[in-house]
Amino acid sequence: MAAEAPAPRAQYDVHRLLAVAVQVFIERGYDGTSMEDLARATGITKSSIYHHVESKEQLLRLALDRALGALFAVTEEVGFTAGPAIDRLRYVLGREVEVLCAELPYVTLLLRVRGNTEIERWALERRREFDRFVRAIVVEAAADGDIRADLSPALVERLAFGMINSITEWYRPGRVDVDDLKTTVVAIIGTGLGGAR
Repeated sequence: MAAEAPAPRAQYDVHRLLAVAVQVFIERGYDGTSMEDLARATGITKSSIYHHVESKEQLLRLALDRALGALFAVTEEVGFTAGPAIDRLRYVLGREVEVLCAELPYVTLLLRVRGNTEIERWALERRREFDRFVRAIVVEAAADGDIRADLSPALVERLAFGMINSITEWYRPGRVDVDDLKTTVVAIIGTGLGGAR
């Protein structure tokens, strides 16, 4: 009886390697993850990983860049750049939900960085930049009378994103319809903003 051939090893490219690395970073924390951990999770050697990327830091940068790139792409869409501020605010909140669901592991990792490395500090500053874009829309909507004047734009922006970002803790693809989730989030946030119109 002939011996069974060993199962073929998974073929890795940077994208597959990155997907596994992000899961390990989320489970163990970036600081708590070694290249040995990544090799074990991928089933390939450390030298094979280094064939695709220079370092663990490069994997983190690629992962965070993917999440941030998806968020900043929204700022170039017509729904973000044109129309009344309140409509642009609703648009960006809805799109944030969509981006989070589409890029769930990458956004989850982004939300967990604490600034312990240069790359993490870069990502935190980029997040703050995105927040400032949204806060400016809140200020404009308030000036238009579409948001209650007694609400702080900074608090509106932080609490809205707090609600949206919490989705990473429980959302799993297929369990909730993304369009329903987006509609519900925008409706809940919009109800509390109650401007003059």
